[in-house]
Amino acid sequence: MKLVIFDVDGTLVDSQAYIIMSMSAAFAEAGRPAPDRGEILSIVGLSLPLAMRELAPDVDDETLGRMVEAYKSAFQKHRLAQGAAASPLYPGAEEMVRRLAGRGDLYLAIATGKSRRGLNALLDGWDFADVFVSTQSADEHPSKPHPSMVETCLMECGLEASDAVVIGDTTYDMEMAKAARCHAIGVNWGYHGPDALLTAGAVEVLSDFSALETALTRLWPELSKKDD
Repeated sequence: MKLVIFDVDGTLVDSQAYIIMSMSAAFAEAGRPAPDRGEILSIVGLSLPLAMRELAPDVDDETLGRMVEAYKSAFQKHRLAQGAAASPLYPGAEEMVRRLAGRGDLYLAIATGKSRRGLNALLDGWDFADVFVSTQSADEHPSKPHPSMVETCLMECGLEASDAVVIGDTTYDMEMAKAARCHAIGVNWGYHGPDALLTAGAVEVLSDFSALETALTRLWPELSKKDD
């Protein structure tokens, strides 16, 4: 068995509009102008307090706490109002997840910078959520690129690091995989560019979800091929 660990924001779902809206609400809470779009998207993947600190390094801890809570409140409000539209799956994501889950030689897992509440809200809206044998969120672990989330996935699946790959869109995902001594494959439809992903340790960067299964076979030639 091999293990495929998916990031969420920027990899499985496109939530950038609501991330930017929520970050704007957080900065408004502190009476500060919001960072520009590029700055905000550059920190997607970090746990929220760390991401907020990166964007507002000079605020005191009390203000930072209020900004974090304002972000969470705004994102929850958007999510409740919009439902699944708040974080739509990227084209081909569901089809590929289902396809990989149908194989007999792969486990699927999630490692995300989202809170547990945010992750569970997403999973509750997916009728394929039960294919993930392990789901790890920022609430239970240090922020990426710390390897804790990957290591927990490996432990729960009883596998070695060489049997796992992280699929993600940011350098934090690639660095997390490297720290855990497992493989990493980047995707170019998220928040960090292909060159940055390759520099951070991706073995390759995909431009379409349909290429993922073939990429896994290149990574592990011993994978059995399942007939269509």
